[in-house]
Amino acid sequence: MDNRDTLIEVRNLKKFFSIGDNTLKAVNDISFEIKRGETLGVVGESGCGKSTAGRTLLRLYDATGGDVLFEGKSIMNLNNQEMKAMRRNMQMIFQDPYASLNPRMTVGDIIGEALDIHGLATGQKRKERIQELLSLVSLNPEHMNRFPHEFSGGQRQRIGIARALAVEPKFIVCDEPISALDVSVQAQVVNLLEQLQEKMGLTYMFIAHDLSMVKYISDRVAVMYLGKMVELAESDALYEKPLHPYTQALLSAIPIPDPEVERNRERIVLQGDVPSPMNPPSGCHFRTRCPKAMPECAASVPVWKEVEPGHFAACHLYN
Repeated sequence: MDNRDTLIEVRNLKKFFSIGDNTLKAVNDISFEIKRGETLGVVGESGCGKSTAGRTLLRLYDATGGDVLFEGKSIMNLNNQEMKAMRRNMQMIFQDPYASLNPRMTVGDIIGEALDIHGLATGQKRKERIQELLSLVSLNPEHMNRFPHEFSGGQRQRIGIARALAVEPKFIVCDEPISALDVSVQAQVVNLLEQLQEKMGLTYMFIAHDLSMVKYISDRVAVMYLGKMVELAESDALYEKPLHPYTQALLSAIPIPDPEVERNRERIVLQGDVPSPMNPPSGCHFRTRCPKAMPECAASVPVWKEVEPGHFAACHLYN
């Protein structure tokens, strides 16, 4: 693959948390890359490590191991000053628009804070830039002196998007940016993200658990389970021909609007609950719920490999 096309490269990334005497392996040895201008969707059940992966990738959490390269340069050993400069390239849109905006600050100051930190604009220029950013996300620039509580959930998420765009980043981690919003508003926010991507050449990592929305917005999709990445492929390839039994089960749960197809297809109902990430099963973490589990699934961790061109999976069925 041409490295000039790769914006982000993640190599064997790990993030462990110590809880008492135990270790929670939230992100356990994942590797992938994100190409310039694409959207990589990341899906999986709650608690599988998707959001932790996004935050560790941006160094909001310090990684336990592994490396993240931005435009070929490792960001893991950058000092505070270098990391501050790097933050202009990498931003985040948070999940909860109610919790991620400071209620005591005006919208203008919330968006302007990034301009202040990076010394990008002062005085009249600052005001014009804030108004320009509000217009960009389809909000009234005259409302910059209002407070977050005066806006709806969808509008607050737009404010969060404007804040992320203030420093003109190349890469944005969208951490479940629509899960706290009404369904009617979700599509508006996703369409806005797509328009901004086209206009500004942005690259996204889009974290979500709504599989149909991920299919809509993503060029490629990665599936996570208990801190591990189990499958990664072009969006169409993953939805048409999922290789990993976990992905097959997830996709079988998406309703299909055609009643004939819906009646005749097989739902894969997984047995049991997700095991505790504090004490995952040996070998393949999914084996305790997998309808296709074999003896070797308990004995060894499946290798992450390219099963078909551009289609990666970690499953003993393909070794």
